[in-house]
Amino acid sequence: MSSGKHVTVCIRQSTSFAVSMTTPPLAPGCMTSQFPGQQAQAARDVNTASLCRIGQETVQDIVLRTMEIFQLLRNMQLPNGVTYHPTTHQDRLGKLQEHLRMLSVLFRKLRLVYDKCIENCAGLEPVPPEQLIPYVEDDSSKLDERSANQMRSTSEERREVLEVNKKLRQKNQQLKQIMDQLRNLIWEINSMLAVRS
Repeated sequence: MSSGKHVTVCIRQSTSFAVSMTTPPLAPGCMTSQFPGQQAQAARDVNTASLCRIGQETVQDIVLRTMEIFQLLRNMQLPNGVTYHPTTHQDRLGKLQEHLRMLSVLFRKLRLVYDKCIENCAGLEPVPPEQLIPYVEDDSSKLDERSANQMRSTSEERREVLEVNKKLRQKNQQLKQIMDQLRNLIWEINSMLAVRS
């Protein structure tokens, strides 16, 4: 949401709800519009989702205003022997008071949005979070079948690995025997050559 524009929310006693873009936001007591048809259309278009979006933007504005207040307070100097400029002090004090006033307006607006959301959701039954997940498998037999298939495939893989290990051990043993025979043969040939010479 841009810093120059604010969303103003007004709730009247007849539970009509209106949203309008104004600069700066009006107090939440009442709202006047030059186009009553557009105001009625805006009141019809507001639903709980758009209220939540307005609430989110309001919270963002509150955080922004609070950060600006802390920035102003950090930049203020204590009157401890520093040259005092009344115009600068009055300017900063005015900005601080404006931010505090806007904070109170934003908190009232957030409270109105919250109350309207609670009012809109009053008739709804609470939905368990598990049902909000797009895919939930409730059938336990499918879970059992899937786990059985996984266990079966795991046991087959383990059996194959064991068979391959057994064959590798046998091949290694055969290679060791062949190497021993070759070593003995070479030893005997070297011995015979040494005897001849």
